[in-house]
Amino acid sequence: MPVSFSSPSRLRSLGDTRVQAGETVGLLAAWGTFPFEVARAMRAAGLRVCCLGVRRHADPTIRHQVDEFHWIGAGQLGGAIARFRRAGVRHATMAGKFHKVELYRPWAWARYLPDWTAVRTFYPYLISFTGDRRDDTLLTAFVEAFAAGGVIMGPATDYAPELLAPAGTLAGSSPGERDWADIRFGWELAKQMGGLDVGQSVCVKDRAVIAVEAIEGTDRCIARAGELCRSGGFTVVKVAKPRQDMRFDVPTVGVGTLESIRVAGGRRLVIEAGKTILLDRSRFAQEAERLGISVVSVTAEELAGQRRTA
Repeated sequence: MPVSFSSPSRLRSLGDTRVQAGETVGLLAAWGTFPFEVARAMRAAGLRVCCLGVRRHADPTIRHQVDEFHWIGAGQLGGAIARFRRAGVRHATMAGKFHKVELYRPWAWARYLPDWTAVRTFYPYLISFTGDRRDDTLLTAFVEAFAAGGVIMGPATDYAPELLAPAGTLAGSSPGERDWADIRFGWELAKQMGGLDVGQSVCVKDRAVIAVEAIEGTDRCIARAGELCRSGGFTVVKVAKPRQDMRFDVPTVGVGTLESIRVAGGRRLVIEAGKTILLDRSRFAQEAERLGISVVSVTAEELAGQRRTA
């Protein structure tokens, strides 16, 4: 667990590094509300926040939650590193969703006008096609480029550990025996899909797979499950990868996830405790109760115990 602090005399532990209160840290903000929660946590910890908002992704109002703000194009990797360095940033994080489907639009690479650093970093994956385009492949290359430029990308949850979901039933009724059978079934499949770096979520009912997440994202996976399972009542299982790198692509749920489940006719959301980011926790729980959606946060150890007693 990272070391929290509330005064300038305290230090925050970030892996093998330390960040002093009052230091300028970087936030690379993409789509969604996650960057707002990270920015608030950073400032509450006494850090000065330099935020780079990714064009066509970031909410422009985040500029009001940070100390310094600049827009950056999705292809301006070298520009982002240079901006952070000019602001005195040595440690940074990224928060929010990057819409990977944009990579498959016509002339996508040219549309983002990549700078030389981006071309050099992603050439094997996006131009010469000698490397694969899995999330971990691209994002590892991304954070390594920042490190080479003198900016260490760390997990957003090092700055805001309170965003990680606690274990337990967070809303609605606790699972019964039949529910646990679906949870165990879906968990194992989701872990296998995560290990292949395909997706984080599966939708199951009566130990049958209804839908599996890939590049389209969780919300569209849930919508497809609703189209395929007209009777509703399915369970959505969303977990971390077996070797999850907490710097990026961490499973995240929020009120929007609940709304997707409601519209599609699902009845239960299962997430991995301690490895899933839960946005706007109090509102999330209230909405889940209002919508009649059960939310269960479990650990691998708890499921192992369930298997032994099943």
